[in-house]
Amino acid sequence: MEQTLSDKLALLPAKPGVYLMKGQSGEILYVGKAKVLKNRVRSYFTGSHDRKTQALVSNIRDFEYIVTDTVAEALLLECNLIKQHTPPYNIMLRDDKTYPYIKITNEMHPRLQIVRRVKRDGAKYFGPYPSAFAAQATKRLLDRLYPLRKCKTLKKQVCLYYHINQCLAPCEYVVDAPVYQMMVKEITNFLHGGHQDVVKDLQQKMEQAAAELNFERAGELRDLIRHIEQVMEEQKITTPDQVDRDVFGFAEDKGLLSVQVFFVRGGKLIERSVSIMPHFGDAVEDFMSFVEQFYHERADIPREVLLPEGTTSEALVELLDAKVLEPKRGQKRDLVNLATKNARQGLDEKLQLMERNMDRTLGAVIELGEVLAIGAPRRIESFDNSNIQGADAVAAMVVFVDGKPAKSEYRKFKIKTVDGPDDYASMREVIRRRYSRLLREGRPLPDLIVIDGGRGQLNAALDVLENELGLEIPVCGLAKDNRHKTSQLLFMDEEQPVHIDRHSQAFYLLERVQEEVHRFAITFHRQTRKKTGFSSVLDEIPGIGPQRRKALMKHFGSLDAIAAADVDAFRGMGIGDKLAHEILNRVQSHLQAAKTAQEKR
Repeated sequence: MEQTLSDKLALLPAKPGVYLMKGQSGEILYVGKAKVLKNRVRSYFTGSHDRKTQALVSNIRDFEYIVTDTVAEALLLECNLIKQHTPPYNIMLRDDKTYPYIKITNEMHPRLQIVRRVKRDGAKYFGPYPSAFAAQATKRLLDRLYPLRKCKTLKKQVCLYYHINQCLAPCEYVVDAPVYQMMVKEITNFLHGGHQDVVKDLQQKMEQAAAELNFERAGELRDLIRHIEQVMEEQKITTPDQVDRDVFGFAEDKGLLSVQVFFVRGGKLIERSVSIMPHFGDAVEDFMSFVEQFYHERADIPREVLLPEGTTSEALVELLDAKVLEPKRGQKRDLVNLATKNARQGLDEKLQLMERNMDRTLGAVIELGEVLAIGAPRRIESFDNSNIQGADAVAAMVVFVDGKPAKSEYRKFKIKTVDGPDDYASMREVIRRRYSRLLREGRPLPDLIVIDGGRGQLNAALDVLENELGLEIPVCGLAKDNRHKTSQLLFMDEEQPVHIDRHSQAFYLLERVQEEVHRFAITFHRQTRKKTGFSSVLDEIPGIGPQRRKALMKHFGSLDAIAAADVDAFRGMGIGDKLAHEILNRVQSHLQAAKTAQEKR
């Protein structure tokens, strides 16, 4: 084997390309790129290495390489191969770290959307936003100010949005293209800092309404002005040139690499992200591998990319249609230093969490907040419905605080206003009851609401919270696949599911929350059904009055026990054979019908 490697090393070309290091079974351990393949690959088999690199080298049994024309081509190929093979010794950029944008679609009748991917589709994109929650709040504000269509496909007649002046109803009325062009222009100006002009216009209208003694309208305009000022609040870190740029910093310790990215848009720091991952090579090289993967296949590249000194790669400069700078002084250098400082802080916090073995609890909470782009949801309230064909409909709520169940705060709900199997209406009732009570009593609200259900249940909860109670609480839904396993994480009214690593602590936390609320709801439903089942079935049997019903409940304890009994078991209770047979027939028929209904459900 050593002779084979030696022969292959002697044949390496002095050209750019990509190399793949392989293990004992031919598995790919590491993918790298090189300006000169001969020099780079040979370096693994000569000289001494630090402990992390030696861990890779000691497992290499073979390699192969692909020659490219340029280093930039090698970079693109490297990124694709890393994504394809997920080698264990490579720095891996997690695909689930996406950022929310507001999109104005490129359609005849445009609409506003929240998306997490920027595409070259002719649409206008604004962002990234500090969180998905901030993007949602901004979109709701724009919906109130600019009447673009809300429906995915045009309806046959006008809907509620037209009547509340939030849609021009192109489904029924002709809307000329210049009207949309003007609105798109105003939205663009608004999001680029022109909201102050809108505020001035609204203030004039508010003063006019007050002068005309139309105080209700003046109050509405006052609330709208406050909403605009709250949503469009200025960021603390700004640069006078208003240039869009990404700023990177990194730190390394104990085999972990921490990379901090600042997103500066229009001169304002609007988002920051930290990624912490194991690494096995040189810290600078692994950092650059992260940056290169970061921009692989991205469409939203800013005008400038700022990096720490000594970290710029030739391939990255060739790849990006942007200035790649290593600032030596001034405000740009200060931004890089600040990013580096935050990378170090994030790494220190991660190491402390690991030392305290808190990844399954508070660490998972922090990670879940990062996935949803919200603050760490230290208090989570989760809801689930349970019924059989609408019978004995109940719901349950569980509470998790810092990733741990707070069982003393669990709550049960008997559905009061819904007839039949309507999970959406049941969810509306429960959300309405829970949070209207918290508002009345002035009690703290949760940081995140988790709905055990898909898009329908999630929309039902959002409608009550936002449109009835005026609350802005992050809400996510957990949809299941046909094997009843958690398959999709839905967030607010985002059209696409949020990607989450199924092996992450955040995903395990969501699974625990979902399993716990489902267990609690099912247990409560069984208890309710047990009581009502006794009453509903036995009360229908001639010869069974209240006293005998109580005696049967006390003696057998459940309908299942009655169905499994024989006639002799009833004689000791003073019940004759004829009545005993009638009881058995009725109870067994009831249980069979319930089983069939459950299977259909």
